[in-house]
Amino acid sequence: MELGLSPGLVAIVGENGAGKTNLLEAIHVATQGFSPRTRSDTQLIRFGESAAAISLVVAEAGTEHRVELRITEGAGKSATLDGAAVDSVDALRRRLPALVFTPDRLSVIKGGPAIRRAYFDRALGRLHPARGDLPVDYAAAVAQRNAALRRVDAGFAPRDILVPWTARVAELGTALVAARRSLIDDLSSGFHTRLGELGLEHGSLSYTGEPPTVGLLEQRLEADIAAGTTGIGPHRDDVRIVADGHDLRSFGSQGQQRIGLLALLLAEAVLAPCSPVLLLDDVLSELDSRRRSILAAHVATLEQTLITATQRSALPVQPSQLVEVSPGQAH
Repeated sequence: MELGLSPGLVAIVGENGAGKTNLLEAIHVATQGFSPRTRSDTQLIRFGESAAAISLVVAEAGTEHRVELRITEGAGKSATLDGAAVDSVDALRRRLPALVFTPDRLSVIKGGPAIRRAYFDRALGRLHPARGDLPVDYAAAVAQRNAALRRVDAGFAPRDILVPWTARVAELGTALVAARRSLIDDLSSGFHTRLGELGLEHGSLSYTGEPPTVGLLEQRLEADIAAGTTGIGPHRDDVRIVADGHDLRSFGSQGQQRIGLLALLLAEAVLAPCSPVLLLDDVLSELDSRRRSILAAHVATLEQTLITATQRSALPVQPSQLVEVSPGQAH
């Protein structure tokens, strides 16, 4: 299927089950390297087929770029940008930023700490590209230290083997904590404002992780050796998302959690070095007319937003393009 999408606000309308979400998912996979719905690549391949492919032409600063991504069963993903192979499909999102709202993505608010860490670490790469490799480098150092801890516990290596990895974890962990704090500071004001406009007061983001210094790591060395894992550091931290004075993860209703995620996306969108594509799936269904108008006013300032709805009347403004979706077709 070939479909041209204009800049500005694009409304994608159709009955439930027609394929609106699939269209947004395909754009997200091709630009971000992963699905917002599932981490299993095989679920992205049509039943009975061994591979799937997505092709996009993206306009960036007046220049068109062709992105092609292929998912092959048993071989993973591969991608090209303007005909040249991309070393890692994860690198696509640095060139082609996109933010997505889907009901599944509410896990950022109501899921466990690991999901929030992953979300904010990707946001770190989008807003502070120079620090974007920190989470990956830190995770690699922790994995090496954990492997060394298990070798020491099994008697296969002396404790001295831990010294360089402890220093490396402390160095990268301290840098990652500082980067996350800076990110949360950047997002907090916009999150608070957007949340208030959408009807929830006293919104805040807080990150309380402490740097894993060499001293702190050495203090718990015996426990780490016994467990075979590094017990402190940013790989165990969390971000607290608060609205109306309570933690949205534990005490927010689903409607409040949806507004919290939307406020988070809008806060990031205005800070991005280059305007991201905003993909909003089923975001209007639980917003009243006032909140829909507020949302429309904000997305009007972005370069491109794709928003799905079951009918055109759900959108309070005239879109720049209307795409009608029926099973297997879009026009």
